[in-house]
Amino acid sequence: MENLLIYNKISISPERQGGTLSLPFMYDLQNMLPSQIEKYPKIPFIAIFDSQRKFLLTKQIASCMTYNMASITKKMIRGKPYYYARECKRVNGKPKIVWQRYLGRPEDIINAMTRGPSEAEAMPKPKEAVIVEFGAVAALYDLAKRLELSEHIDRHVPKQGQGPTVGEYLLVAILNRCVAPCSKSSIATWFQSTLLRRIMALNSGQLSSQRFWENMDRVTRQAIESIERDITIQMVRDFTIDLKQVLFDGTNFFTFIDTFNDRSTLAQRGKSKEGRRALRIVGLALLVSADFHVPLFHRTYPGNQADAPTFSSLTEELVSRYREITHGAEHVTIIFDKGNNSKDNLQAIEESPYHFIGSLVPTQHPDLLAIPARMFRPLDEEGLPGVQVYRCQREVFKAQRTVLVTYNENLFVAQSRTLLREIAKRQTLLRQLQHQLRRHRDGKIRRGSSPTQEGLSKKVQGWLRARHMKELFQVAISQSEGVPKLAYRFDKRAWERLQTTLLGKTILFTDNDTWSDVKIIRGYRSQHHVETAFRRMKDCHHIALRPQYHWTDQKIEVHVFCCVLALMLCSLLRRELHRKGIDRSIPDLLDELGGIREVGILYPPQEGQEVPTIQIALSQMSDEQRTLYKALNLERYCSQAV
Repeated sequence: MENLLIYNKISISPERQGGTLSLPFMYDLQNMLPSQIEKYPKIPFIAIFDSQRKFLLTKQIASCMTYNMASITKKMIRGKPYYYARECKRVNGKPKIVWQRYLGRPEDIINAMTRGPSEAEAMPKPKEAVIVEFGAVAALYDLAKRLELSEHIDRHVPKQGQGPTVGEYLLVAILNRCVAPCSKSSIATWFQSTLLRRIMALNSGQLSSQRFWENMDRVTRQAIESIERDITIQMVRDFTIDLKQVLFDGTNFFTFIDTFNDRSTLAQRGKSKEGRRALRIVGLALLVSADFHVPLFHRTYPGNQADAPTFSSLTEELVSRYREITHGAEHVTIIFDKGNNSKDNLQAIEESPYHFIGSLVPTQHPDLLAIPARMFRPLDEEGLPGVQVYRCQREVFKAQRTVLVTYNENLFVAQSRTLLREIAKRQTLLRQLQHQLRRHRDGKIRRGSSPTQEGLSKKVQGWLRARHMKELFQVAISQSEGVPKLAYRFDKRAWERLQTTLLGKTILFTDNDTWSDVKIIRGYRSQHHVETAFRRMKDCHHIALRPQYHWTDQKIEVHVFCCVLALMLCSLLRRELHRKGIDRSIPDLLDELGGIREVGILYPPQEGQEVPTIQIALSQMSDEQRTLYKALNLERYCSQAV
């Protein structure tokens, strides 16, 4: 009975006219001949005959042909045969066709039955492919879920009415700031091009700029402070952030808010750290951990306010945040630069639980700069090659502090090269000006107005306004033959004195009197973490504060808050990968992960279906991308689509 298929109680209509064969048949696949048997297993099959009643093929079938009185019928249409499977039943005593399906022409049936199963069941030609961002968005979304970011927001700003919550709106805005900053009116288009369209219960129609504005309008300053506190506490606990050293600094960022717009008190004209003096600026104070510059606290303040007053005004809030996040840690050192130095600030820190490391303006302490090199101690054997230190106790802001004067050979070389470049520029300008004045006296330049001594003096003073230039150049302007005369000299002694006393030196002070020289120096060097955080937030491609497209204080504060949370997610991403042996910068990580795309292959609806079929796959990954993909376990976000 090998290679046999049996049909059970099926009426088979041969091609010849009239009559049907209703005997049980066995189809021998080896001999291609029918034979009659009396006993057979109950396996239904379809049998197709040609005009000489010779079997063409058989195929085992499932449930659709197991009905009594089911048959395969041929219809001649325009002289060509077409086959149908149908079932007849008696209804009210009369035979009636109750089910029918078209099978095709004889050659179609033969082709379908003789092809392999993979070919027969193959998907039709794809209709289109949908490609969306996957890697960076999935990694950051996963961190946001671990932080319960949207839940914290919704706890303090409850949902009103139908539709997405405030937390969901802000989460979309935060993720957008991380990978592709754009205006609120463009977020819906960006959302549709990312994985978020599949894993978030949102649609692009709900992400209009008006909806964002309405939800942002409900986030008050008090809510921002409460949300940041709760998120920070959970982050420190769940990610075990090291809080032994925290760093504080302030910066500002320029805006394009109109001069006559009086709705914003935060955007003011001041000293722009990006050199945009003509624009209104907004200040940002930031407290980050030395552990991968993760934000712990932030405040926005008017752009015309200096850093030192800001630090003093925030001391109480910094102390409050200290008590909320330390959970019994006894020694937390806050590190700040010389821009935050003032008597009030130091007094406030003295009364707080914080210890501190800061720096002094070198030129304000000439006695420390004059300490001879022979009194410095090298730190090469302690892990700081090229660094020398002199330690002492000095009165700083009317309090005795441990003071370190450090000399860094690499810093000396860098500062010397920078100054030499600036010196060369000034020498070229002064030499060209001398030559031009000489031509005026010789009568070779007759057009234009004649130079004046006053105008010449203003021009030269502008060239020498840069740091140390007035010390290094001796300039004399006199009158000769009715034309100003310029004489200048480069002061080599001043240059040597600058190299001996100032270049390469930094003056640190601290209340950590028991700390070693190396620990104090390394603690202060971690200040670069907060500076790096500021650079990240001013990056045009990731975590950008600009463009902001907001011009009221409340909206500016919510916008800055979203950017700080975006920095938090990106810093945590870098920290998590570092713990798994992958050290890359935030922009490199986001660019590498951003190259991982999700490809959805869309097929048209199959017979009997109303909706199309989609198969999800990922784009081809490089070795670096695959390493990141596995380290972050992003497969679970891909498997949701299968």
